Amino acid sequence: MSRRASEAPRTGPDTVDVLQVITSTDRRGAEVFATDLERALTDRGRSVRTVALVRGRQEGGLDVPTLGTSRLGIATLRALRAEARHAGLVVAHGSTTLPACALATTGTRTPFVYRNVGDPAHWGTTPARRLRSVAFLRRTSAVVALTAATAGELNARYRVSPEKIRVIPKGVPTERFTPATAEARRRARAHFELLAEAPVALYLGALSPEKNVRLAIEAVASIPGLHLLVVGDGPERSAAEAEASRVAPDRVHVAGPTDQPELALAAADVVVLTSHTEGLPGALIEAGLCGLPVVTTDVGFVREIVADTMTGYVVPPGDRAGFADALERALRAPSALGSAARRRCLERFSIDRVADAWDDLISAMLQ
Repeated sequence: MSRRASEAPRTGPDTVDVLQVITSTDRRGAEVFATDLERALTDRGRSVRTVALVRGRQEGGLDVPTLGTSRLGIATLRALRAEARHAGLVVAHGSTTLPACALATTGTRTPFVYRNVGDPAHWGTTPARRLRSVAFLRRTSAVVALTAATAGELNARYRVSPEKIRVIPKGVPTERFTPATAEARRRARAHFELLAEAPVALYLGALSPEKNVRLAIEAVASIPGLHLLVVGDGPERSAAEAEASRVAPDRVHVAGPTDQPELALAAADVVVLTSHTEGLPGALIEAGLCGLPVVTTDVGFVREIVADTMTGYVVPPGDRAGFADALERALRAPSALGSAARRRCLERFSIDRVADAWDDLISAMLQ
C-alpha cells in the first residue's frame, strides 16, 4: 500500500523533493526504472522530476526533458546544475550520470545519490578509470546497490564505505506484467507476424556488443522449429539482421524497439539473455512476472532473479551448445518453470516494496 511522505514537500518556485537524472531518453533498464520509480514516489506524496542528459537514438523514447546534446558537455552540466539547485536531492541512475552529477553538484548544497546499475567489476578496466570512479563516488551522499554482492564490490574495489551503501533491488510494476491469456497471446503473435502455434524465444533488450545477441540467433537456429523474436535497438541491429538472414531467415524476426514490452512477452514461450556483462536485468524480472522461464548466461547478478533449474537455466557465457540445450529443456516444461519464476519475482521485485525503501532513503537524505 502506498505511503504518504513523512514531511511536507519543499516550497518555492519549481522546487521538487527529488531530481532524477538518467543518461538518455532511450528505453533501457535504468531509464525505464527511473520513470516507474517517479510514478511510485509521486503516489507517496513526493514531488519528483526526471531529466535526461541527452536525447537517445531510439524512436519513441521516454517522454522526459533533455538537458543538452553531449552527456558531459559544458552546456549540459550547467543545465543540470541549475536543475539541481531547485531540488532537495538528486538521484543519478547509472552510467554517465555519476560523473555528470558529481561535477554539476560540486559547490551546491544539494546532496546526490548514485544508483549503481551494472556490475562494478567491469567499471575499472584501467587504473585511471578506477581512480576516476573512486573520486566521483566520494562526492555522493549515498550509493544504492541492487544486491548485497554489488555492495561488497563497491566497498572492495572503489572504497565506498559500507555505511554509505543502501541495498535496494530493482522494482517492476507488477500490475503491468502478468501471464498472458490465450487471447492476449493470439493478438501478440499477430502483431509481430509470428506463427500462432510455433514455439517462440524472446530476446528483449538493447542491441549492443556486450549483449551478444548473435549467440541467441545461433542457438535458436540450431533447434528445428523454434522461432526467435528480437525486440530492441542499438548499434548491433544491422549485424543482427544480417546474421538472422544468413542462418535462419524464416525463424528469426528482428522487430526493432517497443514501448510495450508486455506485448512482446505475451508472444513468447521463453525469454533469453546472452550478455557478456550485466547488472540485475529488468527484462528477466518482467519475464518472471509474466510467468515465463528464462535461459540466461551466468553474468552479473542474474542468479538473484533466475534460480537455475527451478525458474529457468543459467549457462556459461559464450556456450552456444549449452545455451541451445538449456533452451530445449526450458521448452519441455515452460508452465512449471514460469509459475515458479512468477512467485520468485513477486516476492522480490515489486515496485511498491522497492519504492517504500526509496522513500525511506529520501526521508533520511532530506532531514
